[in-house]
Amino acid sequence: MLVFLDFEASSLAKLSYPIEVGWVFEDGASAQYLIRPAPAWTDWDERAATIHGIARDELAQGTPHAEVARVMVEQLTAHDLLASAPSWDGKWLSALLRAAGYPRHTLRLRDSDEARREVVERILAPRTPPEKLRQEVANLVALADVRAPDGRPAHRALANARVERDRWCAVRDAALARAAELDRGA
Repeated sequence: MLVFLDFEASSLAKLSYPIEVGWVFEDGASAQYLIRPAPAWTDWDERAATIHGIARDELAQGTPHAEVARVMVEQLTAHDLLASAPSWDGKWLSALLRAAGYPRHTLRLRDSDEARREVVERILAPRTPPEKLRQEVANLVALADVRAPDGRPAHRALANARVERDRWCAVRDAALARAAELDRGA
């Protein structure tokens, strides 16, 4: 099953670490954790805090980093993990896993843009000539992005993960509608 995942972090610096994670399964089930930092995690950028709205002292109330990593490994292994910024989110996922004693590639992320293209292709491939499929996929993905509700990112992990799932659902639904048109000969 697809899982849309997002992290908020202490900063964008080399030594940054995850402070919040949220994920949403394709079926809508979700989870979110404020992450209590590992002892060695000391990086902090007040400018980042003004963006995500999480104060450094709030992290003491979070779930210990090792517990968050354990839950993620238990719940997310064998699922297809997606992120809108897999290089950044992958950096923080790796930091979380390593700090908890897991190999850094225990869980892997890929780009949610890929999943949107794949779902359209899967739906339209049986109905679209191969020479036209690539363009049809590109058109539907672009159209779904244009029709997406306009707004600023929430900069909270679960809200951002939900946005990515909603984008995937919108493009899937657009592909299903296009498939119905093609089946009717439109």
